[in-house]
Amino acid sequence: MLTQSAHPVEHRDASAKGRRVGGFQLWRNGYGTVFFFLMDRAQILIIGGGVVGCAVARAVSARWQDVFLVEQFPKLGMATSTRNSGVIHSGIYYPKDSLKARHCIQGNRLTYEFCARYNVAHRRTGKLVVAMDAQEEAKLAELKTHGENNGVAGLRMIGPAEIRAREPHISGVAALDVTSTGIVSAEELVHAYARVAVAQGANIVTRARVTSLESVGETIRVGVRIGDAPASEKLQWWTADAQAYDAQCETIEARCVINAAGLFADEVAALLGNHAWRIYPVRGEYCEIRGPRAALINGLVYPLPHADGLSLGTHFTKTLWGSVLIGPTARYVEGKDNYERERLGVADFAQSAKKLLPELEESDLQLAYSGLRPKLVPPGRKGIADFVIARDALVEQAIHLVGIESPGLTAAPAIAEQVTELVAEILA
Repeated sequence: MLTQSAHPVEHRDASAKGRRVGGFQLWRNGYGTVFFFLMDRAQILIIGGGVVGCAVARAVSARWQDVFLVEQFPKLGMATSTRNSGVIHSGIYYPKDSLKARHCIQGNRLTYEFCARYNVAHRRTGKLVVAMDAQEEAKLAELKTHGENNGVAGLRMIGPAEIRAREPHISGVAALDVTSTGIVSAEELVHAYARVAVAQGANIVTRARVTSLESVGETIRVGVRIGDAPASEKLQWWTADAQAYDAQCETIEARCVINAAGLFADEVAALLGNHAWRIYPVRGEYCEIRGPRAALINGLVYPLPHADGLSLGTHFTKTLWGSVLIGPTARYVEGKDNYERERLGVADFAQSAKKLLPELEESDLQLAYSGLRPKLVPPGRKGIADFVIARDALVEQAIHLVGIESPGLTAAPAIAEQVTELVAEILA
């Protein structure tokens, strides 16, 4: 069993005194009460502390007690959730009646409502999807019709004069004005979901990675390793040797386990013997325009999306802080920790971006961060894979959320509502 000298989760107050409640050793931290596992039971255990996991924790803790979320990294939202453009999407791109389309449209409304209620930095900016020539203009009209069929309101085509009025430096023959799009501080959003969940009684534990899952009667026995891993293992979901460093392995039995592990959701499912999915990491890289030249862009400007469905295209995002992001690119990579190897150069971004923004110079740019998307479509294939939100085919107490890439940031509160319905079925 863990002792009071073992590593705490996140910001342990060295002056605080632990107290035992039920089978858990409790401490206080920045999110509220956190715990060390001792052998006990929980109603709901959520694996993964990204935006979706935290949104789910907020939703289910409003209905049930004994909700726990475990996150392998030192902080919430360190992977896909905060390494993106921070865009609140509208739902124009995704196949009709798909989970991506439905949850994006519903999540768009819910995200704005949540941000307003809990003072999360955001802005409803609208965006322009720009056509460069007559052929692209025809495709843009098709995109408008597709978005309307999905239920996206407020779409309209505009011409060169109105493009120049909105974005004086953008070159295009027509644009689709998407009024419901906006931007949000992704990091603030993740932590706001977490704070609300904790206020409702949920417990959040960081530096806690799941090492095993076993179906035992009407529960799932979850092995969890708590403590820091060496640098070589920081982005690996699990290793067998917990004694190689200062970590503690503990066990909890949960009536319901929710797999919201993002890039690692396929590996978590495999711990239950479910090999139905494989995640292929796709890296998106960004450049940034800072200083006076950031004034070249006023809002959000997109090209037409890639025909193969891999990406929405390298676009311009005016951030809440006044800088401009250019990206993301889209390239399949080896490894779920491959954020930096063989990065594109500034010249590659300049060449791509100048198609929409001819005045841009290579000297205006500097490399920014990169992120990884959990794609379900393998290299060499085309198309958009839908979200997987489903109970395990063999272990009915488990719910899997797999392939939650864009528009996952926007869709998170709507995904959480669907997950809550599945949890209700399990706990009935």
